Amino acid sequence: MADRSLEGMALPLEVRARLAELELELSEGDITQKGYEKKRSKLIGAYLPQPPTANGAAVVRCRLQPGEGVPRRPFRSAHIGVCDIREAAARERAASAAGNRPLFYFRFGVDQALPQERRAPVTPSSASRYHRRRSSGSRDERYRSDVHTEAVQAALAKHKERKMAVPMPSKRRSLVVQTSMDAYTPPDTSSGSEDEGSVQGDSQGTPTSSQGSINMEHWISQAIHGSTTSTTSSSSTQSGGSGAAHRLADVMAQTHIENHSAPPDVTTYTSEHSIQVERPQGSTTSRTAPKYGNAELMETGDGVPVSSRVSAKIQQLVNTLKRPKRPPLREFFVDDFEELLEVQQPDPNQPKPEGAQMLATRGEQLGVVTNWPPSLEAALQRWGTISPKAPCLTTMDTNGKPLYILTYGKLWTRSMKVAYNILHKLGTKQEPMVRPGDRVALVFPNNDPAAFMVAFYGCLLAEVVPVPIEVPLTRKDAGSQQIGFLLGSCGVTVALTSDACHKGLPKSPTGEIPQFKGWPKLLWFVTESKHLSKPPRDWFPHIKDANNDTAYIEYKTCKDGSVLGVTVTRIALLTHCQALTQACGYTEAETIVNVLDFKKDVGLWHGILTSVMNMMHVISIPYALMKVNPLSWIQKVCQYKAKVACVKSRDMHWALVAHRDQRDVNLSSLRMLIVADGANPWSISSCDAFLNVFQSKGLRQEVICPCASSPEALTVAIRRPTDDSNQPPGRGVLSMHGLTYGVIRVDSEEKLSVLTVQDVGLVMPGAIMCSVKPDGVPQLCRTDEIGELCVCAVATGTSYYGLSGMTKNTFEVFPMTSSGAPISEYPFIRTGLLGFVGPGGLVFVVGKMDGLMVVSGRRHNADDIVATALAVEPMKFVYRGRIAVFSVTVLHDERIVIVAEQRPDSTEEDSFQWMSRVLQAIDSIHQVGVYCLALVPANTLPKTPLGGIHLSETKQLFLEGSLHPCNVLMCPHTCVTNLPKPRQKQPEIGPASVMVGNLVSGKRIAQASGRDLGQIEDNDQARKFLFLSEVLQWRAQTTPDHLLYTLLNCRGTIANSLTCVQLHKRAEKIAVMLMERGHLQDGDHVALVYPPGIDLIAAFYGCLYAGCVPITVRPPHPQNIATTLPTVKMIVEVSRSACLMTTQLICKLLRSREAAAAVDVRTWPLILDTDDLPKKRPAQIYKPSNPDTLAYLDFSVSTTGMLAGVKMSHAATSAFCRSIKLQCELYPSREVAICLDPYCGLGFVLWCLCSVYSGHQSILIPPSELETNPALWLLAVSQYKVRDTFCSYSVMELCTKGLGSQTESLKARGLDLSRVRTCVVVAEERPRIALTQSFSKLFKDLGLHPRAVSTSFGCRVNLAICLQGTSGPDPTTVYVDMRALRHDRVRLVERGSPHSLPLMESGKILPGVRIIIANPETKGPLGDSHLGEIWVHSAHNASGYFTIYGDESLQSDHFNSRLSFGDTQTIWARTGYLGFLRRTELTDANGERHDALYVVGALDEAMELRGMRYHPIDIETSVIRAHKSVTECAVFTWTNLLVVVVELDGSEQEALDLVPLVTNVVLEEHYLIVGVVVVVDIGVIPINSRGEKQRMHLRDGFLADQLDPIYVAYNM
Repeated sequence: MADRSLEGMALPLEVRARLAELELELSEGDITQKGYEKKRSKLIGAYLPQPPTANGAAVVRCRLQPGEGVPRRPFRSAHIGVCDIREAAARERAASAAGNRPLFYFRFGVDQALPQERRAPVTPSSASRYHRRRSSGSRDERYRSDVHTEAVQAALAKHKERKMAVPMPSKRRSLVVQTSMDAYTPPDTSSGSEDEGSVQGDSQGTPTSSQGSINMEHWISQAIHGSTTSTTSSSSTQSGGSGAAHRLADVMAQTHIENHSAPPDVTTYTSEHSIQVERPQGSTTSRTAPKYGNAELMETGDGVPVSSRVSAKIQQLVNTLKRPKRPPLREFFVDDFEELLEVQQPDPNQPKPEGAQMLATRGEQLGVVTNWPPSLEAALQRWGTISPKAPCLTTMDTNGKPLYILTYGKLWTRSMKVAYNILHKLGTKQEPMVRPGDRVALVFPNNDPAAFMVAFYGCLLAEVVPVPIEVPLTRKDAGSQQIGFLLGSCGVTVALTSDACHKGLPKSPTGEIPQFKGWPKLLWFVTESKHLSKPPRDWFPHIKDANNDTAYIEYKTCKDGSVLGVTVTRIALLTHCQALTQACGYTEAETIVNVLDFKKDVGLWHGILTSVMNMMHVISIPYALMKVNPLSWIQKVCQYKAKVACVKSRDMHWALVAHRDQRDVNLSSLRMLIVADGANPWSISSCDAFLNVFQSKGLRQEVICPCASSPEALTVAIRRPTDDSNQPPGRGVLSMHGLTYGVIRVDSEEKLSVLTVQDVGLVMPGAIMCSVKPDGVPQLCRTDEIGELCVCAVATGTSYYGLSGMTKNTFEVFPMTSSGAPISEYPFIRTGLLGFVGPGGLVFVVGKMDGLMVVSGRRHNADDIVATALAVEPMKFVYRGRIAVFSVTVLHDERIVIVAEQRPDSTEEDSFQWMSRVLQAIDSIHQVGVYCLALVPANTLPKTPLGGIHLSETKQLFLEGSLHPCNVLMCPHTCVTNLPKPRQKQPEIGPASVMVGNLVSGKRIAQASGRDLGQIEDNDQARKFLFLSEVLQWRAQTTPDHLLYTLLNCRGTIANSLTCVQLHKRAEKIAVMLMERGHLQDGDHVALVYPPGIDLIAAFYGCLYAGCVPITVRPPHPQNIATTLPTVKMIVEVSRSACLMTTQLICKLLRSREAAAAVDVRTWPLILDTDDLPKKRPAQIYKPSNPDTLAYLDFSVSTTGMLAGVKMSHAATSAFCRSIKLQCELYPSREVAICLDPYCGLGFVLWCLCSVYSGHQSILIPPSELETNPALWLLAVSQYKVRDTFCSYSVMELCTKGLGSQTESLKARGLDLSRVRTCVVVAEERPRIALTQSFSKLFKDLGLHPRAVSTSFGCRVNLAICLQGTSGPDPTTVYVDMRALRHDRVRLVERGSPHSLPLMESGKILPGVRIIIANPETKGPLGDSHLGEIWVHSAHNASGYFTIYGDESLQSDHFNSRLSFGDTQTIWARTGYLGFLRRTELTDANGERHDALYVVGALDEAMELRGMRYHPIDIETSVIRAHKSVTECAVFTWTNLLVVVVELDGSEQEALDLVPLVTNVVLEEHYLIVGVVVVVDIGVIPINSRGEKQRMHLRDGFLADQLDPIYVAYNM
């Protein structure tokens, strides 16, 4: 990152070295950017040309000019630049330019011809770049590469030219404070950017440049390639104050204006005169934009007032998404509903392998040395008896002092002791617990190699199979369950451990070791000598030659987290030790320093096994000591004059960081420094850097020996230590673009996306290696192709224990030639390493199969992505380099997910900047999009036993929504390029053709009807009384004391009741009051504002007696007047009520101070309080002159937020009551329990009208009472032995949630639902099957018959179309294909088939109702099982909308429609609901075949996206299933973006877990990309009295910024 402008300057060497050191200080976070700039300018000030400026001052410009192109790599002291790869590579390219370009060409070693000064002798000052101890936030240097860092910075510099336009996510303040220690510090505008090659945009430019973004473009979208358009800034118009302060407000402030404790029907009442009763399609009403609290509002296209802040963010997102995506998507259109996902077309220009087919490479002959022992136990016996005093293993304490020296004599005797005790002291003589061949677990901590070694060799001597595993620290360690599964499958019953370890294991209160999750029951056996019995003199272990018996099992964790056991036979074990001895040139009594984990892999093979075979002395450095003193291993090499050291690249890096010019360091004794993770391509930089610093300390270049290994194939290749330093190591610079296609292409280091790889030496002695295609048939690769390395040798694993199928795929591979012939009769083993064999038989590894992510057909390696992400850090952002990269499968392709721990002091802005830059960098370097980028607080990712990141556990937490990130950025728009082709609507077939088509194909027209009212109604009541007021008078005369209504209170006792005569008398008094006190005329409208109860019923009939038109209105909520009162006011005004009747209590409420704050209380009409009624009777009771005159108005708020009042005539009201009476068989001796809101629709009719008409007794249960006593309704049903009951979805949900755990206690209280014949949910929507089924299941034990539960269906034009009733078949359920439904088609499928959606019949069609299914566009009739709009013809249809505009066109279309073809005479009302009719095999009560009506959803609620019709409920159902903390969900669209609002039932820390899961599930199940995810508190989604979500109110609240969301994520 040193300044590009320094390249051409002649700076002295010490200045350059000081600059490099300064830069390290900056990158480690030891100095600030300001301090860096200051010291840097001091250092180079004298060497800069000083052009005079206007005021005479010199200006230092360090900005990369646009014309400069990709910046060259600056000089780097003491790093990879020392052996500068580039110049030599350039020379080689020039030399080969004359001929054809070779397919791959490697440079070996350092070019001796490089100018001396460019090679930078390592002086103390230049080396001191590494001397600073790393700060806590430093990154993981395994992935460190200066070349790569600079490539990334150059790529980012290119992106700087573009203006970014995606909004920053909004977080609630509490969430920001909780997840970041430093709560939002606006950046210092004077400091330079993270990329010193370019400063911020010109500060003297436009004054607004810093207002909307925080010094740097906030967000990067891969979708913006090639575009420089600037769009709306991410914040609203500035209202004064500094840019930084305003930005702070922009992200943090969430104006919480309303308390949504009781959601209203209409949240916002805009102005008193311009009331929008309904939103007509396409028409906009002009009005002034009001202000909601302090949120600025503006108008949008459809007249919805919105907060400019939210809408500006959404607008930015829309603008960003409008830009051309990359790769370009061809939009195909298919009409067939079998949507095929877009198949990724192969890139015609992609590189293809061109080389010849490779030949298998053979390692050198494994020379059988005469004195090699016949088995490893024999070797131990030999050294234990010949040289018992020779040191075998020295262990260190955490201070670096030798803790214990294990000699070969002690190892031999103790191992024998362990072997004897395992075989003879566990179990009984007759039934020993462990027999030869059994498996036992070895559980030893990383600081006790001596105890492990004794136990391991004890097992070998006892011919028992050791299974070394990690020490379980808690009962729920990451991955511990999978280890338990391995132990179980190996049949392990005994675990060997040390005394100290045994004491440290978690214990139960009784002192026993608990059974760990997923583990088998184990006997813990301590192997310390003092606990063991001495073997008898005559007992001796049976030592035989190595054979094919299993020697040990090494565990291996797979990509998916499962743990497998790789079995290694005794012959393989011995041969492997021999091969390592030959390759590494091991001799007796050599000293080897081992830093690696001795329980597995390279640490086990060299430090425990091969060392014993050769009687070597191992110095074991525990991980705890390395943490305290990273130089400890180097000190031990010097102290013991060790010949060999086994390390990982991270140990080399730590040593560099801690190294402080110690004078006594001398590494000349080392002949071999084995780099265990040499197969990771990113280890090369640590190797180079280590050599640079320690070359002056006696370290020779040829000593560094990277090796490649895998659990299955053991050591795959290792670089040999050579005495000839003229034979330099091999390395190659490969094009990353080529690698993604599996092709080797040498590139130049000037390119941004290259991978520098080093060789891992030659194939092992006695082995044959080849590379095969990673997937499909194991066909040999070409010479310029990347494949999976396969090995054929004795010295390998032989199987996965107990898994024959997986074993066959990995351990029994027969590579084929292109002609299909196997290359060998012996099987090869897949190593899991991706690479190739280069010139001279050198093996190169570019990645692992486990880290492979195949995205859109291109291969990416997780380690490469990690390296790029870490190279981005402007100021060391990732905490200790802890970053995880993995892929998740979403919509049939892998998607890249990056999870990183952020430093504790990171601000929101740091996070945001880093994330956007990572996206840019990965896009530029790898040409791949990142699907999700998540940041978690420091130290929260699951760890492996040695402190690394447990990748599969991290992935698991991500997928189950338990990762708890503090920042998330989803980019589905850029990554998901395989969505189904958008649907293009074909030209409509005319209605006549449809009808003819149906007739020709033998399909009947979809029409159905209920029983005929005229034929079945013969009693005199219907003929005698046309009006309800007359029926009541008749009942008061004939059956005066018959009980009509019983009202229950929350305790279940009778609060009030009414007989026929009582109701009649109260109605008379109210009529007198209206005429005398109200001076009302017949036809005047009266608003009835009552709580659910008897008063409401009496007031309604009082209005009928006086000739007035009643309108029932829900009273305002006393705790939430501000949001509920405007709705009351609106209905009163829209209905043109001349008078308002209510109780005394509500009367006071309407005139209270709180009410005055919400509405203008002076404009209320006359308010009459009915608590005090006049005593006298009316002179006469009003009788309507015409049955078609208005009986009452029914006002309701639709789910789309439309307030619509419909007119119900006297004739329709009577017909309605008659229809229900017949369907439900209601008569005076019946009792019906009603738990509904009595303000509109069928709920009002059942509460107020039906009892009077039919004479049955209604038991009234106000739904609000269930909040205090959820069992009230069911207890009443049981107590009164009710056969028929009606409720709403809200009531059913309350019972399901509130009584779920109380069924037993209710049973004990005598609750019995066995008499219930019909339990009807009154609804105006598609039946909610999940709810009705869970209700039925829950109360089945209390006698409720599942067949009893059904739903009704009504809408605004007809308040009840279907109702189950007492006779007829049970409601049927069909399963339809959801994908077909999106294309407006019905395709019936089997239950459980993919994409199936259950639809339940909405009850039975009521008597007197006719239904037809019509095409909503052409108005033509449709056939059976075709989806269309439900049209209804009935005597109880409403007669029209009541509007104050007199806009009749809308009404006439809704209430008076005619078919365009067929029966064109009948007048139909359009319900606005999509559905279909299906003739079933069932028989109706009248003997005909039953027609079932299935409601799919409301037309005005459906969302059209990508040319397809989606019903919100389907998406919401998927989202609610996505995570246990999602209690409710609502979706809506905004400018073609899908917005998903979820209610979170959990801590705010879980809010961000939901964002990826919501995005995933909607993509997977609905093929839609979510644009915005809003996480809110419980109760924010407004629900109306019918339990329906009011999505449009929610939308308005979101856009007006009134939801106070916990988190808002804008998906890119």
